[in-house]
Amino acid sequence: MNRKLYTVFISLVVALGGFLLGFDSAVISGATPFYRETFGLDTGSMLIGFSVSSLIMGAIIGNIVAGRLADHFGRRKILMFTALLFIISAISSALSFNVGSFIIARIIGGMGVGMAILIAPMYIAEIAPRNLRGTLVTFNQLNIVLGISIAYFSNLYFQQTIADPDLKWRIMLGVEAIPAVLFWALLFFVPRSPRWLMQKGLQEEAHRVLVTIHGAEQSVIEHNEIKNSLREATVKDRPRWADVFSKRMKTVLIVGFGIAFFQQITGINAIFYYAPMIFEMAGGGKDAAFMQAAILGVTNVIMTVVAMFLIDSLGRKPLLYTGAAGICISLAIVGFSFESARYTIDLNTMDGLMGEIGQMDIERHHIENIMKLNQLKDNAFGNEVTFFSLVRQTVGPDTYNSFKEIILKHSISVNPLWVLIGLIMFVASFAISMGPVMWALLSEIFPNKLRDLAISIVGFWNSIVSFSVATLFPAQLEYMGSGTTYFIYSFFGLLTLLFVWRFVPETKGRSLEELEYELIKE
Repeated sequence: MNRKLYTVFISLVVALGGFLLGFDSAVISGATPFYRETFGLDTGSMLIGFSVSSLIMGAIIGNIVAGRLADHFGRRKILMFTALLFIISAISSALSFNVGSFIIARIIGGMGVGMAILIAPMYIAEIAPRNLRGTLVTFNQLNIVLGISIAYFSNLYFQQTIADPDLKWRIMLGVEAIPAVLFWALLFFVPRSPRWLMQKGLQEEAHRVLVTIHGAEQSVIEHNEIKNSLREATVKDRPRWADVFSKRMKTVLIVGFGIAFFQQITGINAIFYYAPMIFEMAGGGKDAAFMQAAILGVTNVIMTVVAMFLIDSLGRKPLLYTGAAGICISLAIVGFSFESARYTIDLNTMDGLMGEIGQMDIERHHIENIMKLNQLKDNAFGNEVTFFSLVRQTVGPDTYNSFKEIILKHSISVNPLWVLIGLIMFVASFAISMGPVMWALLSEIFPNKLRDLAISIVGFWNSIVSFSVATLFPAQLEYMGSGTTYFIYSFFGLLTLLFVWRFVPETKGRSLEELEYELIKE
């Protein structure tokens, strides 16, 4: 195998960590409606939100410990440990016996996510030849969105082929163990990072790795550059939190914390984590909802690739303007669609309900409770929250929690095409702007000395916002209604547009030193 192919192979193996990260983040979207029933969780319960967002909690822990563990044990060993975390999480999630054990399993997987998102690109950057570094590092980001897309298609397949609802969600989550085992096994064929080897004084092994990747002549240059870089790092003062939050950093902190806040507060993870549930709320069946979620995954992949080509040619701010405007408009479309929906219990509703539940093996008291909906017959409701509040009172909490989706499907009158169009526009707008551009901006606006620490602090803040959005989303839908929820996210899209206009600098084509001189106020 020639050197270039070998390096591409190594990068693709390591980028499988990004694939597992994306898969683990999105696969929960298909499992949620089914494990909610298994564990008896109330519709709109904060516990549903926490069971989904617990992955982010684990990722925060993984973020915190990843750097130190990678420096102590090496990049490859921690990537192998990450693969084991994904394997353990997938299997233990699938075998969970209650919501507590399920949440613990998801937190373990989240720790893998938090480590993989930092260490995989770090390793690729350290191993790759400089002329291929940019392309090879983007393998990881591309694999993340591929993982998200494949998770949606995997969910669709198991939704259509497995009848038992309890088995369905367990297989959806457990199947992740297969690529995780493959990731772990392939890492045995990956060399240790030459930078880490030299840092630990393992010069001979580092030299062999550099020769294999760069060739004899270029390996000498790379060896000397790493050696000089490590020497400079030892004489530099360690960055401190006080330096990051000093007065001279005010401008870049506003940009960094602001863009990290708006990236998540517009609801991207709420959409990805709950996509099938959202489409089902628009009145479609489960198969249609899972297919539409898969369309979102494909849109995400395509527009991420487009952004990779445009970010350097078009610039950061034009992409952010386009994306923020698209987010605002698209979520307003979704909000108006749900706000104009009507909810009716009539003869067709009852026929459809009884026809569907008649094919299910359910207890008699549920059928009797659903028949009580005749009390609401021939009344049209324009308010989602009012309608479902009355439904809950009529059929009782137990039947309501078990059959809300079925009642919704047969009672709602909404234009599902506009909901689909709006959400496709939203994902496309995010994927071409806030998704990739935020990380590019963060790597450019912070000064060299403080970059790693500052990005980790802002990344932590970004995760906190993401965790909050994903946790609160089911409760928002239940108690505020779908229309109001999406209008709120649309409003944040408008605020994002104003924030970009007022605070975010254009960094395209400017050196890091030039940006530091302009943005850091002495």
